[in-house]
Parts: sequence; structure tokens; C-alpha cells
Amino acid sequence: MDQFVGSTPRQTLERVSAFLGCRPTSAEVAAYLDEHDSLRHLREEFLVPRIADLPHSDLSLVDGAEDCIYLVGNSLGLQPKMARKYLEEELDKWAKTGVHGHTEGSRPWAWAENNIEDVMADIVGAKAEEVALMNGLTVNLHLLLLSFYKPTAARHRILLEDKAFPSDHYAVESQIRLRGFDPERSMLLLSPRPGEETLRTEDILEVIEREGDSIAVVMFSAVQYYTGQLFDMAAITEAGHRKGCYVGFDCAHAVGNVELKLHEWGVSFACWCSYKYVNSGAGGLAGAFVHEKHRQSVKPALLGWWGHDLKTRFQMNNRMELQPGVNGFRLSNQPILLVCPLQASLEVFKMTSMQLLRRKSLLLTGYLEYLIQHYYSEDPAQPHKPHVRIITPSDPQQRGCQLSLCFSIPVTKIFKELERRGVACDMREPSVLRIAPVPLYNRFSDVHRFIEALRSALAASSR
Repeated sequence: MDQFVGSTPRQTLERVSAFLGCRPTSAEVAAYLDEHDSLRHLREEFLVPRIADLPHSDLSLVDGAEDCIYLVGNSLGLQPKMARKYLEEELDKWAKTGVHGHTEGSRPWAWAENNIEDVMADIVGAKAEEVALMNGLTVNLHLLLLSFYKPTAARHRILLEDKAFPSDHYAVESQIRLRGFDPERSMLLLSPRPGEETLRTEDILEVIEREGDSIAVVMFSAVQYYTGQLFDMAAITEAGHRKGCYVGFDCAHAVGNVELKLHEWGVSFACWCSYKYVNSGAGGLAGAFVHEKHRQSVKPALLGWWGHDLKTRFQMNNRMELQPGVNGFRLSNQPILLVCPLQASLEVFKMTSMQLLRRKSLLLTGYLEYLIQHYYSEDPAQPHKPHVRIITPSDPQQRGCQLSLCFSIPVTKIFKELERRGVACDMREPSVLRIAPVPLYNRFSDVHRFIEALRSALAASSR
């Protein structure tokens, strides 16, 4: 396979198709790429829903016995096969030993999350002591902002992208109000240029340079949920720090999707959920990061028992021995039933590396992009033919695995027709389908099948 790898996905596809003696759009290309995918065995670690089990499938159109075309890991990852086993182990331990489960067994409930935080740290490019698994994403964002957002009369603004994920927007808005400031003045929302869908890095850096003296916190998503844009986190962090700002990221759509180097980049703080690309199940245990440089200087504003040093925690003397760094932000013991599926998924990540996953992802998403552009680009010679516009950046270094698609005809009907054909994807108002081929378990043949289903869905939607 390596002899066919070009500098771009298009070159790779053209070389493979030339070797096979077929067109790059042929199903033979997808089959060849799957056969020579060194990560193909990882799919066997997950449960892929059957088409017949999806609620909106039309079995008159598709074979219900087939695996569905699951391209929605950006919303909810697949279930790791070991999740059920680990859950049953803890339920069995609870039934048989009761309270002793807190301190006994392979994952004692009182510190079970500590056993897997080093794996999560590897995924986000951090030291183990910089990462805590706890709470949900928005809870962690609030806890972090309570400590990192210290507004003054001169420096009170938070910079974030316009149309950030609603929960991030609400959290920032409420944190500003909590400190007695006006969101109208203290929220600095950055929009794309007129006629453009995504933010230019130079525009972000220019705003930080121009307005930085009034900005307390730069708070961006790592990958924008709607457009799929991957921000230049290193450049943004450097620019923010140069102006004296703290820089934080919501990494919900980046963790397990792209290579992160939170420690190396010097990111002040970050948080993420784990139920998308990290496959921990809906509402799964979230993560938080605080750079070691803030280990002693930034303290949690809210304290709980679990922030106390584990060695003396159970002495119960009510004299806080605060753990330094992110560990001091812990409030409560973590739900063991959420630790189990997360452990099951992280063990799959240990079978590979983010570097290898990213390498596959660039080709997998590039393949999707190639086929969409080949079949569904706007054709001036056929003005009434439905077409697709990709609003995610074309530069692979500025995106993860997700492509956000806009259509020339109403998207709601297309979405419903795709669901009838066994495709699991998602729609985001006002006009986008988000398609995310996840390298951990998606195949190149999934992408090819999606393109065929899309052709049929577009035809049905145009009638």
C-alpha cells in the first residue's frame, strides 16, 4: 500500500486505481484500501448496528442484515464490545461484595478513573498529572472558567467564535454575568468574513493582537462542531499568551479525532466530552486539562472531597490538603458505570496511536471529499441537477474527519431519505449534513456505500 501513497488523497486514489485498472470512483478502490488498511482489525472491537435495527430504515430499499453505514461518530461513537463485560463485572462485584467494591478488585470504585487517565493523556498530548476524568463537559468548563476567568475593569472580555456550540456560548455568557459584567460588552464573538463559512487563522490572530489587552480568556473549540474546521491551536495559544491572556479549548470534536499536543502547545486549560470519538456512551465521563505551569498558581474556586490528596482523604479531618493542578478540581468520586465503557474504548486506542489514526483519517476523509466532488459538484451545464457544497476547509490540516455538506435542495428530505437507506449521519440547522468517517472503525467501503446511498437519496428528494 505504501508505494501508492501520494502527497494528497487524490494522488493516492489515482495511483491505486491505475494499479487496479479501474476508475478512482470504482468500488474496487475502496475494497483494495480496506484490504490493505493496517487498522482494519480495530473495527472488530466495536458493535456496528444492523440496518434492520435502526428505527427509520426502509427494508424495501436496503438489506436489513447488513451493517448500517455509520458516519455519525462525531455525535455518538460506537459501543466497544468490552463495555458490557466491564459493566457486568462491576454489577457482579456490587451484588457480591457491596461496599467493599470501593477499595477492592481490578478497578476500585474510589479511584477507578485514575487507572485510565494516562491513556487519555496520551490521546490529548498531555502528561498524566495534567488530565482528570470527571463530570460532564460543561460542568468542567464552568469549573475551569471560575478559576481562569478573573475579569478586571480593563481586561474582562472572553474571545470565542460566533456560533460556538450553544453550551459553550451559554457557559461563557453566564460566567460573565456571574462576575457582574455585561455579555454584550464582554463577549467578543468572531465571525467569518462576509461570504465565507470558516474563520481565517490570520483574522483570529489579528483580533487577539488588536484587542488582546482587553481579553482575559481566549476560548475556542478545537474543531468547530458545525463547519468541521480544525483551528490552529498552537498559533492561537501563542498569540493569546503573548498578549497576557489565558487560552482554553473545548476539545469535544477533536479528542480521538486529530492529533493534540496540549502540553507542548502550552494550552492553559481544556475540556472535552468522551462520547463522540472516544466512544464512552451517551453522557459518558468527561475530561479536563490544566497545564502543569499552572499547577500551583491556579486554584479551583469550588472545592470537594475528591480534590483532597488521596493519601489523607479518608482521615476526614476537614483540613483540605489540595491536590495541585487539575486534580484539585475534582469534586466527587466518579460513577463506576461510566468508567467501564470509557475504559473499554481507551483500551482500543492503546492498540494503535493517534498518529496512525490521523494518517488513515486524512485518506479516508479525502476519499469522501473526492467522491462528493466527482459526483455532486455544481455543474453549470445542468443547473437543475442537485449539487453539494462542502463548507469544511479543503486543506486537510484544517479539518478532522468530518465534512459538513450543504445542498442545493432542502436538506431535511435528503436526511430522511438517507436514514431510510440505512445511513446514520446527522443534520444540523439550518442546512448542514455532518458526515464523519471515523478511522477507528469506519471502512473505505462505508464511504463508497454512502455515496451510492446519497445518489439514491438525492434522486428521491428531487422528485
